Amino acid sequence: MREVSPDTKAALKGKSESPLWRPSGGKTAMADFSKKMETKAGRSFPDYQSLWHWSVDEKEAFWDAVWDYCGVIGDKGGAVISDKKKMFGTKFFPKGRINYAENLLRRRDGSAAIIFRDEKGGERSLTFKELYDQVSLWQQAFIKAGVKEGDRVAAYMPNMPETIIAMLAASSLGAVWASASPDFGVQGIVDRFGQIEPKILVAVDGYYYGGKELDCLAKIKEAQRQIEGLEKTVIVPFLGKGALDTAVTQTEFLKGFKPGEVKFNRVDFNHPLFIMFSSGTTGAPKCIVHGHGGTLIQHLKEHKLHCDIHPGDKVFYFTTCGWMMWNWLASVLASEATLLLFDGSPFYPDGNVLWEYTAKHKCTFFGTSAKYIDALKGGDMKPGQAHDLSPLRTLASTGSPLLHESFDYVYAAVKSDLHLASVSGGTDIVSCFVLGNPLSPVWRGEIQGPGLGMAVDVFDEDGTPTEESSGELVCTKPFPCMPVSFWNDKGDTKYKAAYFERFNDIWCHGDWVEKTPHGGFIIHGRSDATLNPGGVRIGTAEIYRQVEQVPAVKESIAVGQDWDGDVRVILFVVLKDGTKLDEALMKDIKSRIRSGASPRHVPAKIIQVTDIPRTKSGKITELAVRDVVMGRKVKNIEALANPEALGLYKDLSELKS
Repeated sequence: MREVSPDTKAALKGKSESPLWRPSGGKTAMADFSKKMETKAGRSFPDYQSLWHWSVDEKEAFWDAVWDYCGVIGDKGGAVISDKKKMFGTKFFPKGRINYAENLLRRRDGSAAIIFRDEKGGERSLTFKELYDQVSLWQQAFIKAGVKEGDRVAAYMPNMPETIIAMLAASSLGAVWASASPDFGVQGIVDRFGQIEPKILVAVDGYYYGGKELDCLAKIKEAQRQIEGLEKTVIVPFLGKGALDTAVTQTEFLKGFKPGEVKFNRVDFNHPLFIMFSSGTTGAPKCIVHGHGGTLIQHLKEHKLHCDIHPGDKVFYFTTCGWMMWNWLASVLASEATLLLFDGSPFYPDGNVLWEYTAKHKCTFFGTSAKYIDALKGGDMKPGQAHDLSPLRTLASTGSPLLHESFDYVYAAVKSDLHLASVSGGTDIVSCFVLGNPLSPVWRGEIQGPGLGMAVDVFDEDGTPTEESSGELVCTKPFPCMPVSFWNDKGDTKYKAAYFERFNDIWCHGDWVEKTPHGGFIIHGRSDATLNPGGVRIGTAEIYRQVEQVPAVKESIAVGQDWDGDVRVILFVVLKDGTKLDEALMKDIKSRIRSGASPRHVPAKIIQVTDIPRTKSGKITELAVRDVVMGRKVKNIEALANPEALGLYKDLSELKS
């Protein structure tokens, strides 16, 4: 009988003795794919686990079948995998030719391709034909500006249609796209784009957030001076703030061109498509390069099979252009579904704004962060009662572990008949390692399982697969969306150090996880943020789950402090308005942690703060807080959305005894 962690034991109690959701048995693309693969493989796949095992054991047959089933446009070029005996350096479809934009622009009719809403409630839409025509204009303008295969095009843009259009135009030429959201300061822009020397910068004049108009022009002008190789900046109007004498307007850039046929430059399957930036909270952001083919085929697999997205579906994900979920969302066009784009605060003027928008447009797939769901729960909001969500089939959550109680909340307050898909992956693979699937039940607190074709496992400290305890999330076999490279990384030194240094030729992702008896996964936090009191590794998510059940607690963050030859757990809490941290509340918090997790999880100190630092994508930054607590300099604070919050953790008298 295997031993399970306190979190898993809790997940198996009470409400979770039976699943929160079971597949209805209706036709899904994954069920159809599974039946076809039974014929291809000459064996039966009675459940998701059996299909997954085949997909990783017979990876060549699987990825070849995904190409065909998902209708990839391009030339396979023969071999599926370049080297079957190793992981690092293995290339998929090594002689294949493909263009990402060609696959996303396969449809040219009058149906809606993009519907966009800004924070003030203004909406506009583009049909697939209008989208194609706009990409044609931008492509012609890029060509005139001298953009060629391999050149970089950078975007400092909100989540609006022009960002999608410019990205597709750049990728149609084989240029490399990189984007950042307009809330980054000058140093954040330069830290990212300065490394990749873009030829063109596409930037917005300003944006709305929280009811405010935020001008970007001064930041753009200052950043221009510091980015080497930059030849032209194009200002896209949003607020109507004007332009710069060091830039051209979008109107000037596109002047004189007429819509025509888009010329798709088919490039090597592994030719660079996107440069993604790591959060940068532990140093300068790493520039992670992803390829045309690997990105496309992985996204098609996740969208069509795991998310069951069909032509005509309406797909929403709350994201900025500085988060990988924007790239993931853009690829939905390859499945001929409609993108629902939103830019602004998800709580302005109140927490109904996203639900009003998606209900109006009959959204079928709603994606968000775990923290957003927690915030709805904390505000006692009931979207399912206030809005008609009958078309909604799937709700996806990512960014941080989704707490067990948040699973309960979604089924009680959003919709009872809903595929709740908690997913996890990252910028590193521009997709997911573990995620939902429409063939398996949803169990409270669990991610349903590994993605098809992803040989995910859990290793202990010695690099041995473990079913008995928490450990490192690893992937033991190659997959097509591994990074092509890191930018300017001679000899792949940084790339190897990031993922392949811990275990020989095994991808080590840096998440502290465990398997569940249902074949699912529970993520306990980042490995480098795990706590080690008494030499026992503890995931921070196990603490947060208990603490955030305390009614007075709004949010929390836990770090380890080196103390007296050991590590002690320090818990910082943000309390609801009008609440103070007294002895009774501290006792309640510790009691809940002790009974719900374990005595080892109980913090040595609990300290009240008014804010928690987080990255631009909304993730709390445990490592940055730990560095402040330990008196170390925090590297690259430009990666933080609220760097001023770090001052709340500096030189605290409570941590000196």
